[in-house]
Amino acid sequence: MHVEALIEFLAGLERNNARPWFAWNKPSYDILREEFLALVADVAARVAAFDPGIGDVDPAKALFRIYRDTRFARDKAPYKTQFAAAIGDRSKRGQAPGYYFHIDHAGMLMAGGGIYRPEPQILLAIRKHIAAKPALLTRALSDGRFARTYGGLADEDALSRPPRGFAADLPHIDAIRQRHFFAIVETDLRRKPPKDLAGDLARHFRDLVPLMRWLRGAVGDAARR
Repeated sequence: MHVEALIEFLAGLERNNARPWFAWNKPSYDILREEFLALVADVAARVAAFDPGIGDVDPAKALFRIYRDTRFARDKAPYKTQFAAAIGDRSKRGQAPGYYFHIDHAGMLMAGGGIYRPEPQILLAIRKHIAAKPALLTRALSDGRFARTYGGLADEDALSRPPRGFAADLPHIDAIRQRHFFAIVETDLRRKPPKDLAGDLARHFRDLVPLMRWLRGAVGDAARR
C-alpha cells in the first residue's frame, strides 16, 4: 500500500470534494482502492490466524464506500475523505463485534474495534452481562496487551446517568452507561510512516482480542435468552 500516495489523494479530495475533481482523478482512486483491497485481504488473513471467530471475510464487502449518502445530510459533499474497512461479518453490524480501521485525509490511522450502535436488545444484553459477571470485563480490560495499546474502552456517547434498572453503585457502572463498546488507537502516519502497515494493524487487532472475546460472550448471552 502506497500510504503517502493515499494520503495525498485524500487530502486533495478534502480540498476539492466535488464530482469533477473526483472524475479527473478517478484513475488514481482506482489504483489506490485496489491497493487498499489487497491490504484488507492481507490483514484479514493475519487476523484469522489468531481469531478464527471473525469467520469468512470478503475483502470487497469489508470496504466502506467512498460515496456519501447525502439525502438527509446538511453537508452535501459527495465523497468521504477516508478509506475504511470493517473486518468481520458485515451482515451482523450492530449485532456482533468486528475490527475496524481507516486512513483519513490528515494521515491519521484509526484502528480498533468492538461493537458500535448495537441493536437495543444487544445493548441491553451487554449491560446485563456486565452487571451479572463484572469479573469477566475486569479480566478483559486488565489484559496487559489490551491495556498497553488501548487503555480501556472508548468513552463516547455515554449516558449521563445509569440506564433504567441498573443501580449507580454496580461494578463497571461507567461501562454500563456506554451506548457503544469499542476501543481505538490512533497513529499519525505522516509522522510515523509504516514499514509494514498490515503487520501494524494485525498487532493492534491482536491486542484487541480480549475485548472481542468478552463481547462475543455478552452477545451470546442475548442469543440464549
